[in-house]
Amino acid sequence: MLSYQHLYHAGNLADVHKHALLAWMLAYLTRKDKPLNYFETHAGRALYDLSADEARKTGEAAKGIEKVGDWFDADHPYKQALTQVRAQHGPQAYPGSPLLAAELLRFEDHLTLAELHPQECAALEKAMAPYPATVVQRDGFAEALSRTPPDPRRGLLLCDPSFEVKTDYRTIPEFFAKLHKRWNVGILVLWYPILTSDAHRPMVQDLKARFADGIAAEVSFPPARPGHGMVGSGLFVVNAPFGFAEEAAALAQKFAHLTYENLC
Repeated sequence: MLSYQHLYHAGNLADVHKHALLAWMLAYLTRKDKPLNYFETHAGRALYDLSADEARKTGEAAKGIEKVGDWFDADHPYKQALTQVRAQHGPQAYPGSPLLAAELLRFEDHLTLAELHPQECAALEKAMAPYPATVVQRDGFAEALSRTPPDPRRGLLLCDPSFEVKTDYRTIPEFFAKLHKRWNVGILVLWYPILTSDAHRPMVQDLKARFADGIAAEVSFPPARPGHGMVGSGLFVVNAPFGFAEEAAALAQKFAHLTYENLC
C-alpha cells in the first residue's frame, strides 16, 4: 500500500497530460482577483530529479517531458512553472503537481497537501517549505472530507492515487459524490491510468452516471517499453472551468500523433 514511488515515473507522458491541464485550470482560476483553496489527496514528494537512478531506470521521462516539452509555448502555464522550477533546482528538476500549483498560485491562495507515505511526506515538507502550504501525513480521502467545504469556497481538488490499492477504482466515485455534496462549487479532478486491462472503465462509467456534466479527458500513447501496461492517461473533471474541454481536446490531438518509433 505504501510502496509506490513516483520518482520512477516522474515526467512521463501521463504526467505531461495531467500537469499541462492542471496548470491550465489553475491559470484560469487565478484570472479572477479572488482567493482560492487547492487540495491534493496524494501529493507525493513535489520535486523530482530526472537524472536520478530511479528515473533513468524506467526511461519514462526520456519518452515524456524530455521528448515532448516543445509542445508548449513559453507562455503556457505548464511551461512557465517548469521553467521556474528548473531555474531554482537545475535543468533535470521536474515539479510534481504540488510544486506546479505553488508556482502558479498566489500568496493569498492556500494549498493543503496530504501524503500518507512517511518518506514521501518528509520530502514533500522540504520541497514545500518556501511556500504557504499545509502538509499533512494522513490518508488523503479522509483529509479532503474533513476540510470541505473550505473557506473561501472557490478552488480545486486533485485526486491522484497510484491505484495500487485496487479498491480505489470502486470507492472513488462515492468519494467524489460525498465531496460534491459538501462542496458543490469545487472543481474536482481525478487522474487515472488507462491500462491494457481497462480497469478504469467501470469507475469512469460510474462517475459519468453520477455527474452528467463531468468531462472525461483521455489520451492514448505508446507504452514506455514493450509489455508496459499503461497506454494512456485520463482526467475526470467535475465543474470543469469554461474552455477546459477545448483545451483538453487540443492536447489530445498532440498525443494522437505519437508512435513508439518517434518516442525512441
